[in-house]
Amino acid sequence: MADERGRPDANACFVCGPDNPAGLRVSFRLEEDICHAEFTPETRHQGYDGVTHGGIIYSLLDDVMANCLFLRGIRAYTAKCAIRYRDPVPVGTTLRLEGRELRRIGRFVILEGRVLRAESGVVAAEAESTFLLVDSEDES
Repeated sequence: MADERGRPDANACFVCGPDNPAGLRVSFRLEEDICHAEFTPETRHQGYDGVTHGGIIYSLLDDVMANCLFLRGIRAYTAKCAIRYRDPVPVGTTLRLEGRELRRIGRFVILEGRVLRAESGVVAAEAESTFLLVDSEDES
């Protein structure tokens, strides 16, 4: 789908898309230069019994970093990601998500993302990713 300007939108995104009935529907916001959101995984998001699936955790990390750019009108795609899972997340645990830009190198942006337990601030997972900036002329 495209927005009113003919550019691709993210309304069907699995993590943040409001039009995706199977999605997580996370609402991201920028506060200064940090992207924030909250999410509470449900039973349908588990891998092992009672534990949030690692793919869901990675998806949250990827999107909090991507939205750090997207919410500023910058389109980019994940090129590479290194993730570290630090603490299993039981289903029903409210999470706080944070993403920030670390640096730029040519057409690449290095970002950091963190998933923290909202109640304690304990880091459950973190990632550092390289995103490739997309030139608007390259989009079709």
